[in-house]
Amino acid sequence: MKTVSFDLTGRTALVTGGGGGLGLAMARGLAEHGARALLVGRDHAKLDAAVAVLEADGLLAEALPCDLLDRSASDAMVVEVESRYGIDILVNNAGVQHRQPVLDVADDDWERVIDTNLNAPFRLARAVGRGMIARGRGKIINTLSVLSTLGRATAVPYASAKGGLLMLTRGLAVELAPSGIQVNGIAPGYILTEMNTALSQNAQFSDWLTSRTPARRWGRPEELAGAAVFLAAPASDFVTGHVLAVDGGITAAV
Repeated sequence: MKTVSFDLTGRTALVTGGGGGLGLAMARGLAEHGARALLVGRDHAKLDAAVAVLEADGLLAEALPCDLLDRSASDAMVVEVESRYGIDILVNNAGVQHRQPVLDVADDDWERVIDTNLNAPFRLARAVGRGMIARGRGKIINTLSVLSTLGRATAVPYASAKGGLLMLTRGLAVELAPSGIQVNGIAPGYILTEMNTALSQNAQFSDWLTSRTPARRWGRPEELAGAAVFLAAPASDFVTGHVLAVDGGITAAV
């Protein structure tokens, strides 16, 4: 009997927010298993630095500078990559946070969070999905959050967007499954990333979090790599519409 495969050799993975944090960690995991990792983001220098780090380790990586809120630029990027490689794996990871009491949230801030965390993944999935349907296979992985299902004061825009992304994940999974495409989500808990610097440096919050999390610690970006590899690989070909929590047990505890 053939061993379940985690081999991604010959596959191309488009990873948004790939210049650092969770995106770079997942891109590294995919590249270490043979994929070509295409890192998408707005910061050219940050992307180039990330690619240099991966290439120094003998991994296949490429920078794709793009503002995902620019619809024409995003569509053009997908067309270019499809023509060069074809996109086998899409990791919708780029995201922004906005922490503020909800009654003080301005329309522009609400719309920026929704557009980045929900609208951009929808548009990319729609654009990439066409090529995947034509090939009869594909993997879409959306970075969700524990706030996809849990509320938290001062994080209403983010939680709303991530909750919407959860349902986008499930809806896409159902609609695209007959075409051989699997769509799943990874829901990180509190991870030591640049986005969470203010929280991790707040001793009171950090003490509360580590006491609330059964693992009794913050997560590390590299701890999402295994989940990404599994959901991108043939090993998960019968897994779709699933949300894999990487949260130290916080959503399992009362």
